[in-house]
Amino acid sequence: MARSDILVTTTENIPGKKYEIIGEVFGLTTQSKNLIKDFGAGLKSMVGGEIRSYTKMLEDSRSQALERLRQSAADVGADAIVMMRFDSGSIGGDMQSVVAYGTAVRFIADND
Repeated sequence: MARSDILVTTTENIPGKKYEIIGEVFGLTTQSKNLIKDFGAGLKSMVGGEIRSYTKMLEDSRSQALERLRQSAADVGADAIVMMRFDSGSIGGDMQSVVAYGTAVRFIADND
């Protein structure tokens, strides 16, 4: 299955689907702040408001983490990922790490 075809959901159950659990999968990325943008962000923090360069960095990081999560699931033969979550944190004050994680599952035929 192509990684773009892998269903990702934050729910525990997928309506109408039965599946077996494969295991945990992760997608991780770490981004560093741009020094020029960091200077501008420092100025912005004095007057308030959204720091768009950081927002963009986090949006890009989440997208990359999600893409890596899908690849991790494809690598183990998953059809979907359930209970997907994001987590993030700072590293050393100038880097931001974002992880997407969930449970990889494989659909099974309904033999009723």
